[in-house]
Amino acid sequence: MSLAGTTGAGGLRGGRGAAAGASPSPTVRRATRTSLAAIVTATADDISTTPSHSHATITVTQVDGVTKEVGTVMPTVRTNGSAPPTVQPTAMKQPIVRENNNVVVALVSTPNHLTNGQSPPIGKHTSTIGEVCTSPELSPIKSNKEEIQRANNEHNVTGENEVKKKRVQADKAYFIAKELLMTERTYRKDLEVINLWFRDEMSKEGEVEEVEGGVAALLNMVDPLHDAHCILLKDMELRLAAWDSNPGVTDIFAKIVQYLPLYKQYVDEHLEVLVQLDSLFRTNPKFEQVYREFESKVCYLPLTVFVLKPLHRLLHYTQLIERLVLYYGRHHPEFQNCVSIQEKLDEATDLMINVLRQSENFVQLCELQRDMTGFEGLATTQRQFIRQGCLSKFSQRKGYQQRMFFLMSDVLLYTNRCGHMFVVHGQLPLRALMVQERADTPMTNSFVIYGGTRVLTVAATSAEEKQKWLEELSQAIADSKQNEANDSSKNNYLSLKSCSSSDEVMDKCGQSIEEANSKVSPQRSNTTVHVCWHRNTSIGIEDQLRAVENQLSGYLLRKFKNSNGWQKLWVVFTNFCLFFYKTYQLQIQTEPPPSLPGPIGKQTPIQQFFTKYVKSDDSPLASLPLLGYSISTPNEKDGIHKDYVFKLQFKNHVYFFRAESEYTFNRWMEVISSATQHSGRVRFFGNNRQFGSELEEEEEEEEAESEA
Repeated sequence: MSLAGTTGAGGLRGGRGAAAGASPSPTVRRATRTSLAAIVTATADDISTTPSHSHATITVTQVDGVTKEVGTVMPTVRTNGSAPPTVQPTAMKQPIVRENNNVVVALVSTPNHLTNGQSPPIGKHTSTIGEVCTSPELSPIKSNKEEIQRANNEHNVTGENEVKKKRVQADKAYFIAKELLMTERTYRKDLEVINLWFRDEMSKEGEVEEVEGGVAALLNMVDPLHDAHCILLKDMELRLAAWDSNPGVTDIFAKIVQYLPLYKQYVDEHLEVLVQLDSLFRTNPKFEQVYREFESKVCYLPLTVFVLKPLHRLLHYTQLIERLVLYYGRHHPEFQNCVSIQEKLDEATDLMINVLRQSENFVQLCELQRDMTGFEGLATTQRQFIRQGCLSKFSQRKGYQQRMFFLMSDVLLYTNRCGHMFVVHGQLPLRALMVQERADTPMTNSFVIYGGTRVLTVAATSAEEKQKWLEELSQAIADSKQNEANDSSKNNYLSLKSCSSSDEVMDKCGQSIEEANSKVSPQRSNTTVHVCWHRNTSIGIEDQLRAVENQLSGYLLRKFKNSNGWQKLWVVFTNFCLFFYKTYQLQIQTEPPPSLPGPIGKQTPIQQFFTKYVKSDDSPLASLPLLGYSISTPNEKDGIHKDYVFKLQFKNHVYFFRAESEYTFNRWMEVISSATQHSGRVRFFGNNRQFGSELEEEEEEEEAESEA
């Protein structure tokens, strides 16, 4: 059974847990020993630590993306397995506010009473989790002297904190550490998509027993990485909370280096796992159904992209340590340690680059195969993806019409969009192709493709797009002619001469358009290929490799063109797309809702827990694919008078985003520029709101223009 009844579209990826009283299955035991313990004992934004020698619990909570400490509570002491006859309440203090680094220290009341030696069930606590408690005033009457003294103290504290805040703003190491923390939160949640949710889906009784091989190998690879980074994230949270007294993250990077053997094993084995998963998807109908359902309801990216996330993360660690080394300089006491760490990460990254290229190529072919019909066996490790994008194809009967072209290392395909699928109209082996520019230029940026006895006249949307296609087509044709003995020569292509229409192609391929569309979920209409279709642009493999080096997450303030206020959102930038959330974490409620969605009795224990106690806030509120967008700073006409604001625009779609500091602003400008200046693979789902409907609006605009 899927997670649809419990989490809604998009699903939950952030936590682990089990229902109270449920029998502990292996999956539940695995979940209990990591994330669920942290989720239940703290709020969704909390990290709790209880040293064995201490008598207090320190709860560290995130505020505006920065950690705050939320106080202490005396632990309950058992006597012969039972609670003591009376429980003394913990003394409360007024919360101490420190504006420096947005750190706030306050006391929190966390009930931990025992009944007959056992903790009370979830939802039976006497106070709300994470509720900040303060002592009531002893008297409502205060003298003017007390008021004046309080005001003077607040003024002095504010002035002192302003000085500290300016100092921290100038400390680039702090913002590098903060970027490390923010992106680590996203990375851990991405690992949990596989290690928690996909594991739980595959472990259901009676489902896909024959897929043990590939799935088990994937889970075994991800599990140690996930466990290690849960600990690492906790260390990062505590370090940022105590930055004033213990600045620096060199020791955090040193711990990352200790995990390199796990990454080496993952790099060596993950491509074979991807091949096994693709084979299961194509040959096992039951696995295909479970896979599609899981991906559409739980993942905000294709599942294959989550498999590549550890490789992407290793690249990001290398970039961050390079920035830290440049900032520290030779005279910093931590410089030599950072250089040593950088050398080890560089060595691991150099060994990974070629493997990453192969894996990104294979993942792209797998995703294209699921968006296309009329060409079987597209995803092979021998075939190389080069470029996909829109060109206008000339027809004597209908003139120029938009078509989607796919250039591989051995074949050129051109297709038309029909429903949720792209239907192949023609397939041309590269060894028989030739391209050249037209002298008469019937349309701007046009050129000719010669294939056997047929001639295709096509036109690009710009001179830049035309140049990309000409260069890559010419190079691919030359390479193909030098390697005629490869696998591409053995493929049975349908020639243009023998296929006069798309219907004929589909008949020969033995699959109807209706049958293909019936297998596709609506979310597949929002993959990269469809975004390229709507934006009338193209992407190449080099753009995608550049995309994996430009990923970021953190809080931003967003403003629409015609709105007045700013809305704070947690933003994840990956695969050339912005995903928007209320917060980076799950929200825990101590009481189950009055009406529970779905048949609880048929759900797994983990699903039962999240149905009862987790507020489903883990699916993106919206997403914004950045293909075709431009990025700039606001001009005078925009009327934006704030610091650190950048502007995103595509046609009449305009959005403003505001960062917290100069460093953060520059980083967002840097990574988003990589998407707006180039193209990359994008995946976002139709259940998103606000931004998510943008492609539908563009499609309606295109239809209106064609009718006019």
